[in-house]
Amino acid sequence: MLAPFVLKGPTVTLRPLSLDDAVALAAAAAESREPYAFTRVPDGVEDARRYIDGALAERETRGRLPFVTLWQDRVVGSTSYLGAERWRWPAGSPRQRSDRPDVVEIGATWLAASAQRTRCNTEAKLLMLAHAFDVWQVHRVSLKTDARNMQSRRAIERLGALFEGVRRADMPGSDGSVRDSAYYSIVRAEWPQVRTRLEAALT
Repeated sequence: MLAPFVLKGPTVTLRPLSLDDAVALAAAAAESREPYAFTRVPDGVEDARRYIDGALAERETRGRLPFVTLWQDRVVGSTSYLGAERWRWPAGSPRQRSDRPDVVEIGATWLAASAQRTRCNTEAKLLMLAHAFDVWQVHRVSLKTDARNMQSRRAIERLGALFEGVRRADMPGSDGSVRDSAYYSIVRAEWPQVRTRLEAALT
């Protein structure tokens, strides 16, 4: 299980998600529902509480570490580390670790309409990727989205992630369908170039 922590950049702060965020999270999601056709985003305060309860439960069962996203000190959405895995290396391998993951996914990301197409997502992803690669020293960061969600796919591609393919019938879709997912990844050797690209985008 990953211990909670705070990531802070010039305009974005990612702090551990809590039930106290339900009202602000519901308000962020209510700015416009139009962007969320393929994304699970809470609708109203009670649904936000259920959303947060579910995210915190997955910390115990599925290696999730959920954050609330603040942009210029205003709650504008949520994001998570997901599926943190520690690999079982051959016996005696110096690569065996017990204190941090070997690979992780970044996902369950959504932003209020007013924070979309701003520096917010780029800065948040830079914070999360830097922690994954520089602190945890992971070998891969994965990202995935509903294959139909072209806006999300373009955002992932702008990060510099490599498209791996579409996994058919991957999981339930937010609209109740059986979802195909587009999978992307960044591996350790690619991180310096990705970091430079993201830092340039923020200048």
